[in-house]
Amino acid sequence: MKFFSVLFFLLSFKVAAFAQPFNKADQQKLIKKEDSLQTFAYKIIQGINASDRFNADSLFTRTFVRALSTKNSFYYPFDSLISISRIYAPDSSFRIFTWQMVINENIIRQHGAIQLRTADGSLKLFPLIDKSDVIQNTGDTTGDNYGWVGAIYYNIVLTTFQGKKYYTLLGFDENNIRSNKKVIEVLHFENDKPVFGGRYFSIPSGSLIAKSPARYIMEYKKESSAKLNYDEGMGLIIAEHLISETKEPQKKWTYVSDGDFEGFKWVNGKWVFIDNVRNYTTRDPNLPLPQTIRDEKGDVDLDKLKNNENKPDSTSKPPN
Repeated sequence: MKFFSVLFFLLSFKVAAFAQPFNKADQQKLIKKEDSLQTFAYKIIQGINASDRFNADSLFTRTFVRALSTKNSFYYPFDSLISISRIYAPDSSFRIFTWQMVINENIIRQHGAIQLRTADGSLKLFPLIDKSDVIQNTGDTTGDNYGWVGAIYYNIVLTTFQGKKYYTLLGFDENNIRSNKKVIEVLHFENDKPVFGGRYFSIPSGSLIAKSPARYIMEYKKESSAKLNYDEGMGLIIAEHLISETKEPQKKWTYVSDGDFEGFKWVNGKWVFIDNVRNYTTRDPNLPLPQTIRDEKGDVDLDKLKNNENKPDSTSKPPN
């Protein structure tokens, strides 16, 4: 199990540039809290056994909430917490923190919180409670922050429809000993409360993907990679196309990239599936096309497939 692979997601997140409205005393208080948080966050990842990691997570959470209770803490970056994902919404209306705790090789739980920006600098916080292990179908469930399908978020895309804002979260889940997952999760707010998931995907019949899932989940072989990120120039979420290397599509842990790319475009309040972004006409002609591992007949070239599995996943660092 690659306990530390998630760290690659946490080194280059978009953080909004704000003036610091808190006073010097509050700033010093936050700096001191951050020093303690840094120690606990490190132990969540590096703890020798599960009890050590549980204890560090508990101490981190309590200390973090106290730190966030400081007036105008929304503007404090906590940028030394490199094992905690910290990203602001593009409109700076909220920020979301996510992190993981490894219980054992087959149980990895995500924790997190959404902090809303408030006019008076007071704290408005929604804890994120990972219920992935008790939700029967994580791809077809909507829920609030107490019924969250956990992930480590590394990008947020803001879209609108009929005057309402939708925040599409791109995330990573180390899942278990055999597979990883990446997820496209649409978040919106009802009565100032978060709602995760919904019928925001339009996928044609006949696809291996559910026609109208509540969220899009890519599950793939542990040793492989699967790129998933937003291409601002194309206005598309780009995802690598996956196939079972053993021709057993029911076994998601056998899925690897075949070198083709598919995507989603926001149209009339839904992410509309695009089967092959190679054919998408607005792509910058100066950008190189990804290399396919299929031969001229459309069959998978096994040698190319093997080489493709070992390519690094560049989506671990979202664009600045």
